[in-house]
Amino acid sequence: MGRLFGTDGVRGLANAELTPELGMAVASAAARVLAESDRLHRPLAVVGRDPRASGEMLEAAVTAGLASAGADVLCAGVVPTPAVAHLVAELGADLGVMISASHNPMPDNGIKLFGEGGHKLPDALEDAVEASLDQPHCRPTGAAIGRVRHLADAGERYLRHLLAAIPAGISLSGMRVVVDAANGSASVLAPELYRRAGADVIAINAVPDGLNINEGCGSTHLDGVVEAVRAHGADLGIAHDGDADRCLAVSAKGGVVDGDQIMAVLALALRDEGELTQDTLVTTVMSNLGLHLAMRDAGIAVRTTSVGDRYVLAELRAGGFALGGEQSGHVVLSGYATTGDGLLTALRMMARMAATGRDLADLAAVVVALPQVLVNVPVTDKAGVARSARVREAVAAAEAELGEHGRVLLRPSGTEPLVRVMVEAVSEEAARRIANRLAAVVQAAC
Repeated sequence: MGRLFGTDGVRGLANAELTPELGMAVASAAARVLAESDRLHRPLAVVGRDPRASGEMLEAAVTAGLASAGADVLCAGVVPTPAVAHLVAELGADLGVMISASHNPMPDNGIKLFGEGGHKLPDALEDAVEASLDQPHCRPTGAAIGRVRHLADAGERYLRHLLAAIPAGISLSGMRVVVDAANGSASVLAPELYRRAGADVIAINAVPDGLNINEGCGSTHLDGVVEAVRAHGADLGIAHDGDADRCLAVSAKGGVVDGDQIMAVLALALRDEGELTQDTLVTTVMSNLGLHLAMRDAGIAVRTTSVGDRYVLAELRAGGFALGGEQSGHVVLSGYATTGDGLLTALRMMARMAATGRDLADLAAVVVALPQVLVNVPVTDKAGVARSARVREAVAAAEAELGEHGRVLLRPSGTEPLVRVMVEAVSEEAARRIANRLAAVVQAAC
């Protein structure tokens, strides 16, 4: 059996792979592990979920598991993932549980855990939780059983926190924004937030029924928000995913603004406001070279990590940096949040538009994305790519040909027998030619 925790918690087909029994066991184990250092302390947990139908079932199971381990539970109801992280920190809770499969289809669901301060758990703690599943333990009885209550003002607490992150003197008054809530966790809170900040808001896909989350909408299906921006003459569009920990944007003319461009806009804003720690941006190896070149020209250093927001978060914490994220739109503003927050990202991006009087397309144009070609190469030995002298020689030759205006990345898949060959170049023709050449070498050598 493989590791229970993936790159973003425990995830699977609800009621098949991710059962109520598993949810209850994981929650109980998490409460025991995260409260282990202080056995005299009664643990406090915050539980939230997205609106998919199976969340109701799993919320009941998770809540029961926590209470059975002696943890008091505050049920936040349907809220974005970053709201749970914030509430853990604000309320001094020991742990948080978010029940969501993010941008996955409705039948899936997941369990994300947050520790003290609202931080995602490191691998070692996730391993400890997993190991605790099979360990014998004593269940509390009587008054030691955890109590459960509804946190009625969870959404309001989160909104107040976000509104406090708007730079002083900035209002979104006069700005029209379309927000696609993916029929997910942001359906109520995102439109309300942007209205309170002063914007004229048109909300689409904001009527969740438990079955329609991420269905042809949100950050993975941008056609709807592009069409709505044009139809309503909006200044921009914002597209969230099911649990609202990320966002992508659309300019007034319907151009897509991806995570790399959003990070560039925010990096320049934070630098100008004196908030960009060490003038450094953290991103993954998959960010386009165009972002690196734009930041170099602006005097901003870029640190790269492996793919996955957990690695970005680890680098942000280790270096005390203020901004990091991924091309997918998962952006972390660590001065205001402990995890990716799509609502916060959108709010600060619109604040930059208001502060400069520039439209989003103009701000995003600082990043000129180089054509990128990705070839998935089936192999029998993924590890062989690192050992092969032929592959190293081919990569060196490709890098010499590309110079400073191109990039090569070879990355073994974490889940499939593939090596991903990615090439960026000044033209798509050049990128495809070099990528195919490298793919042939990789396939022959591995």
